[in-house]
Amino acid sequence: MHRKALDYLVEWKDRKSRKPLVIRGARQVGKTWLARELADTYFDNLVEINFEYEIEASSLFESRNPEEIVSLLETRYGKKIVPGKTLLFLDEIQSSIDVFSTLRYFYELMPELHVIATGSLLEFHFGKDGINVPVGRVEYMFLGPMVFEEYLHALGKTELVEYLDTFTIDMIIPEAIHLHLSKLLTQYILVGGMPESIALFLETGSYRESDILKQAILSSYIDDFAKYGKRMNVDLIRDIFAKLPFLVGSKFKYSAISRASRARDIRRMTWNLFKAGIATPVFGSSCNGIPLKSEKKADTFKILFIDVGLLCRACGLNSIDMLGADRLMMINSGAVAEQFIGQHLLSEREYYEKPELYYWIREKKNSSAEVDYVTVLGRNILPVEVKAGKTGSLKSLHMFLRIKSRTYGVRFNMDMPSLTENITGLSGENVEYKLLSLPLYLAGQYKRLSGKCN
Repeated sequence: MHRKALDYLVEWKDRKSRKPLVIRGARQVGKTWLARELADTYFDNLVEINFEYEIEASSLFESRNPEEIVSLLETRYGKKIVPGKTLLFLDEIQSSIDVFSTLRYFYELMPELHVIATGSLLEFHFGKDGINVPVGRVEYMFLGPMVFEEYLHALGKTELVEYLDTFTIDMIIPEAIHLHLSKLLTQYILVGGMPESIALFLETGSYRESDILKQAILSSYIDDFAKYGKRMNVDLIRDIFAKLPFLVGSKFKYSAISRASRARDIRRMTWNLFKAGIATPVFGSSCNGIPLKSEKKADTFKILFIDVGLLCRACGLNSIDMLGADRLMMINSGAVAEQFIGQHLLSEREYYEKPELYYWIREKKNSSAEVDYVTVLGRNILPVEVKAGKTGSLKSLHMFLRIKSRTYGVRFNMDMPSLTENITGLSGENVEYKLLSLPLYLAGQYKRLSGKCN
């Protein structure tokens, strides 16, 4: 498999100012594979400890002296640990959370040793009394599912990836290539971006086996919640997890989860899931300037699920029944398309940045409007609309551009790409702006193409 995140890890490896790296993300997004791939390619050897299976290994980290810790590790695992040549990999560190605080000593006293830790649901521990978070002594990398281009790489379709990477808006995509990419897009959405699901589908070609695996991944999340029963309302958090996939694309209301539970409890459990990367809030923003977070509406948000393939499975969508891209995208009022685009917009951030995404909403009597996403490119604010089929109203996009005096917008749909200027907007007025329209399979190229067209 090819993952862009590996390039970032190589950069981290070579950086003189590096700190122990904690790879964060939901379970099964590929954190462990990524660390092993880095070690196999760029280090002489790997010392890996999985604290989920070796809880007793935490006793090797009781010292505050990293040299003593390294000596004990060499004795236990029978491998020489040489700074600069060995990668020390602490997997599933949340299962021995006290080890997390020892990372500071590696940074302070043995900075030449490369240390990577991974963990799921780390945030469930950070609020716990007695947990010493090594603030300023570690750095974080946020990892999500594989994106569409990475899926094409996994299929061995490197020529298609190169085609997408070099596509310019003045090129005409032949119908045969457009249909082929649309079919592969449907395939990706059904299989999803979880590496294990992709690997299984490549091996078997079976959507059913992929569905079985994705169901197992969803069940593993639910099982994880039980580990935190003393601190969490496990039944409530499971209810929230079960309902989140059905709420993608709409304004989030706590009452949609349960009317029997207190809104305060629902809010706390929901935000724990957000912190753990199991879902992501898409905040409303007034979008008058950058940064968008400066006008964030903390209580107005939509949500994205972990992964589009898991979304389909959690909603009970049967892969066998999905006949074509257009039909698939229309499912759940276009939520599948909105999830796919949101997932890819999140992947465009820097890996060291915590995932954040915004949208624009105007709630006024007889004049409400909503733009699906709003992103930033350089100093420009880009409104992004997602249409499930080939057509759809751009009323909200027009209103945003007029009110905010912006001159550029992006639309994703299932049609051929195009760049249109001087578009007729509301009530027939001439709106002076450019509209870049892209098929969904070009989601990974929107920043590059927008930079050239804007």
